Amino acid sequence: MRAAVLRGTAGSLILTAVVAVAVAPAESARASSGWTSSGRAERHGTAVAAERAAADGIRFGTCTEDEDGPATLRCGTVTVPLDYAHPDGEQIELTVSRVRATGKDPRDRKRSVPRQGALVYNPGGPGASGMYFPLIGMIPEWKRIASAYDLVGYAPRGVARSAPLSCQDPKQLLKGPTQSPANPSEPYKEERVARAKAYARGCVERSGRAIRHYTSLNNARDLDVLRAALGERKLTFMGASYGTYFGALYAELFPSHVRRMVLDSAVNPDPAKVWYRNNLDQSAAFERRWADFRTWTAQHDKVYGLGRTAEEVRRSYERVRARLAAEPAGGEVGPGQLHGAFLQAGYYDDYWPQRAQALSAYLKGDPKPLIRQAAPHRDAVEEQENSKAVYTAIECNDAPWPRSFHTWDRDNTRLARVAPFETWSNAWMNLPCAYWPLPRQRPLDVRTFPGELAPTLVLAAERDAATPYAGAVEMHRRLAGSSLVTELGAGSHGIAGGSNTCVNAHVDAYLLEGRVPAARTTCAPHEPPKPRQGL
Repeated sequence: MRAAVLRGTAGSLILTAVVAVAVAPAESARASSGWTSSGRAERHGTAVAAERAAADGIRFGTCTEDEDGPATLRCGTVTVPLDYAHPDGEQIELTVSRVRATGKDPRDRKRSVPRQGALVYNPGGPGASGMYFPLIGMIPEWKRIASAYDLVGYAPRGVARSAPLSCQDPKQLLKGPTQSPANPSEPYKEERVARAKAYARGCVERSGRAIRHYTSLNNARDLDVLRAALGERKLTFMGASYGTYFGALYAELFPSHVRRMVLDSAVNPDPAKVWYRNNLDQSAAFERRWADFRTWTAQHDKVYGLGRTAEEVRRSYERVRARLAAEPAGGEVGPGQLHGAFLQAGYYDDYWPQRAQALSAYLKGDPKPLIRQAAPHRDAVEEQENSKAVYTAIECNDAPWPRSFHTWDRDNTRLARVAPFETWSNAWMNLPCAYWPLPRQRPLDVRTFPGELAPTLVLAAERDAATPYAGAVEMHRRLAGSSLVTELGAGSHGIAGGSNTCVNAHVDAYLLEGRVPAARTTCAPHEPPKPRQGL
């Protein structure tokens, strides 16, 4: 499930009681009906690791230079087994960050607010770090939550300093400019197949066979160990994008350990969708969101001059793409870089003004805005390479994928006829999974029963492309007692703590008071971005 690093849930990048929770009868029944002996061993291993973590706690101290922030941001580590079936075997460390609850009502600083525990956050990916999440408490939309909760972020296994993965030399990401054909030729397909095979081999060569333990199920188990290490009897969790998927796995594995859970921009957890068909659905949804951007741009033709209809804006984009194929901007920005920049506009509509302005400026003879927005960032390539490696390992390990390129070619050729914007780019991103040299798991069938799980809150924008809305509906259906809050007519990815006051009110009421809205609740869309020139 291809996802951008979420500004998402935050709307900004600024920025023995613990382990003695009884296993619910439903968990035991599920274990006997659907789990292998290995699954039982891993459940036992999780309990062992959680007990150790509860005893050790987390020694928070000064953050490293890479994780630097204000003095209130403190960092530490929690130790987890590489393989939960062998909890006494190899251990890895996950980095954790925290800002303590302020204890002060932001609306009345003289009024104290009771601490409710730790709120743990994951931004998705797979492959994104949440280490800077605790700083979100500094922005107005989060101050009430930050008054009552310790805000806790962490880098999941494989990410950043948490036993990092690598699949290729990061310098390879600087090679460019690249092409991005919507209708690739047979020689181009053969080249991409060869690259996918080499990348899959590189993951094992650079990271070792231990990479097979980097899975969504182990991310969920790590979350329970983190809960124990924080001294929390039950978990309060907010996951965005991919974070909603292993949050749902956590709810399935440890329903009695959940206090409150917000799943923002939910992934479709249907085992039949994880992950190959989810990616096809995502590509189709990006076509709709790409049309939304072009429609908005056409509405502001007096500002940008790119066309008075969505089709005219598309033709303007295609003219830019053709020129970049012949002569890359600044020697760095070709069609591939152009596509990557405009894909971001499919995630967040606050990118729309600057992307439209860059396109307009280029066609008027000024390539500098486009170069600034689309050229590779050399100082970020190591982080990008690591994130892609984690993404690939988890998605390839999690589930079966078609092993024959014939299947990929058939399905993506058919889809690209109606959804050319993202289809083949998404296919190339995931194609290493066709040639993954390690065993794949069977996805867990997430399905909780009435009364088994505390009420959860699922959030979704109706036109979200990265996690299409049908996935949120399915998540809501599978988590008994959950509430689904829908931002109608909107498409930004990650909506909690953003610009929609209706959505934020539901999140605050849930996290601060435990109040859940009606099972199906809607909010009007946030205001669309205003056109701007000279960005």
